[in-house]
Amino acid sequence: MNKNTVLAWATLIMIAMGLILIGLGIFKYDDVAGWGFGAVGIGFLANAWVFNALKGRV
Repeated sequence: MNKNTVLAWATLIMIAMGLILIGLGIFKYDDVAGWGFGAVGIGFLANAWVFNALKGRV
C-alpha cells in the first residue's frame, strides 16, 4: 500500500466514525452529551476532508 491508499482508507474510516458519532448524538443521547458527540463527529468529518485533500500531494 502506498501513501495515497493509506490516506484513502483513513478518510473512509474517519467518515464512517464521524457519521456514527453524529448519529449517536442525534438518536441516543438527548442531553448535553449529544452535543459533544455531534461536535466530535463534525471534527472527524473535518479531518477526513483534510486527509482527502492531502491525497496526491504527499
